[in-house]
Amino acid sequence: MTDRYCVFGNPVAHSKSPAIHAAFARQTGQDLRYDAILAPLDGFAAAVAGFVAAGGRGANVTVPFKEEAFRLSTRRTARAELAGAVNTLSFDDGEVIGDNTDGAGLVRDLVDNLGYVPAGRRVLLLGAGGAARGVLGPLLETGPARLVVVNRTAARAHELASRFAEHFAARDTLAGSGYDALDGSAFDLVINATSASLGGDLPALPDGLFAAGSLAYDMMYGQGDTPFMAFARTQGAARVADGLGMLVEQAAEAFFVWRGVRPDGAALLAHLRHA
Repeated sequence: MTDRYCVFGNPVAHSKSPAIHAAFARQTGQDLRYDAILAPLDGFAAAVAGFVAAGGRGANVTVPFKEEAFRLSTRRTARAELAGAVNTLSFDDGEVIGDNTDGAGLVRDLVDNLGYVPAGRRVLLLGAGGAARGVLGPLLETGPARLVVVNRTAARAHELASRFAEHFAARDTLAGSGYDALDGSAFDLVINATSASLGGDLPALPDGLFAAGSLAYDMMYGQGDTPFMAFARTQGAARVADGLGMLVEQAAEAFFVWRGVRPDGAALLAHLRHA
């Protein structure tokens, strides 16, 4: 029988994940079917249970269910445990195994696809929700000179930075703050991990944030520049990038988790960019 996988989200109709995983299956000769499933905002657990009962083998999880997927998991990988958020579920012998491939996908897109190495750089991460938590650990592992997490609620940024600084022994590298503390600071890499771009909005960013030669990276993607990318251009960022590459690379990581075969994300990304 063809193995079944899916992505759960709300909304989810716009998701490129079914096309991406279908392409990976063709590329690697794997027999699987991958669908997009709209889960009710108050019915995520029931939707997962129904999919498992129908023979589902694994699932990706997108907004707004990553933290609920973490709580639903009966066992978690170390990177999911640290993130406190899950974007990849595997179903095996009654267990729900939670993983988080977002950080691996982001770093692979930065380093392999964009040729940008965060080591020794000043990095700013916007947001302290599930998306930010999923990438913070892998970003720290690249060895930035400084990494600052900012959030509208400064206390959440402080808490997140404190927890990760203790885990990575990075008290001199990692800090958390509110947006009002950014005045006069400049960064080499600015990553938008907020959902502001989904609503056509922009985080409350001051002028002068982008250092010479900087890269502005928005985890969201769509047709043309997001508001964050457009702002970064006007502020002198040397390069801007959307999150399509991260989407492809985190999907490749999830595919590897499920199937034990790593597809070529760069080849598919080039095809999607051309299309």
